[in-house]
Amino acid sequence: QVQLVESGGGLVQAGGSLRLSCAASGRTFSSYVMGWFRQAPGKEREFVVGISWNGGRTYYVDSVKGRFTISRDSVKNTVYLQMNSLKPEDTAVYYCAADRRAGPFSAVVSEPEYWGQGTQVTVSS
Repeated sequence: QVQLVESGGGLVQAGGSLRLSCAASGRTFSSYVMGWFRQAPGKEREFVVGISWNGGRTYYVDSVKGRFTISRDSVKNTVYLQMNSLKPEDTAVYYCAADRRAGPFSAVVSEPEYWGQGTQVTVSS
């Protein structure tokens, strides 16, 4: 069993930055592909960024490339999402997710097994 707890959301002006954290419990954290999804009002939840087991591979959806950076700290069992140059269209609830079935060479969370509770990110124009 893995529990994910997110933090770091908030309100920021366009062009600003936020860093989200996702703290994971459980001894097998290093065996999970980790990622962040987001869901804006009236829209479907979308996969945004992911990172492989050892952090060697990452995936970014085109809309956040060059602005967002995902990283993981296996000692702290924590995944981070650094978000820079934020835009109003980044406004959403951001969810951390863990996927073990993706295997060690993937950075894509395709079948999330565990979800965090979500953290709100609001970017004002």
